[in-house]
Amino acid sequence: MTPMKEDYLKIIFELGGSHKKVSNKEISLGLGIAAGSVTEMISKLADEGLVVHEPYAGISLTAKGQRYAAELVRKHRLWETFLVDKLHYNFADVHSEAEVLEHQTSDRLAEALDDFLQHPDHCPHGGVIPSANGKFPDVSHRLLAEAADGETVVLERFLDNHELLTYLEELHLRPQDEVRVIRHEPFEGPIVITKDGNEHKINVSYKAAHNIFIK
Repeated sequence: MTPMKEDYLKIIFELGGSHKKVSNKEISLGLGIAAGSVTEMISKLADEGLVVHEPYAGISLTAKGQRYAAELVRKHRLWETFLVDKLHYNFADVHSEAEVLEHQTSDRLAEALDDFLQHPDHCPHGGVIPSANGKFPDVSHRLLAEAADGETVVLERFLDNHELLTYLEELHLRPQDEVRVIRHEPFEGPIVITKDGNEHKINVSYKAAHNIFIK
């Protein structure tokens, strides 16, 4: 399987494709690519029995696709955790390293890494780490972009994307931060928030707000 196909499976997994249907637009925003390219790749994945695409309804992972995605995500997030916790990598800089390491990681090595890290259940950007048998707890799939003006929410996790994580690092936003939504600027403008009761306003871009999950 090509790295691009694997990236699609991982993003569908992260967006909740194991439990619900996700849209082309969500995948497009998550990967930062044109919607037309998404349509073409989803068709290929459907032909391979990895996803189900229902026109006007959305895309979900098949059992086969979910197993494959969970294995990739598990190895990727174990390495991210190792790089941050043990090698003290910056929060935003681990994605590209883990992307390389996951493809060289056998099941045996993943188990050894999991044991060494004492079985973490979340990676540094808040994503759940599936177990060796592909099980994982349900998480919120509600987006910051969907929060109402005036609502206070907790940032649960960020989509696993280097550009996004670098951007959020610059905004000093991390998983488990409590934020209050002030307003949604019109015409796909930023979401204006404050953090931890501070009155300082933070503008979170429209695209980033669709890649941040809240509870």
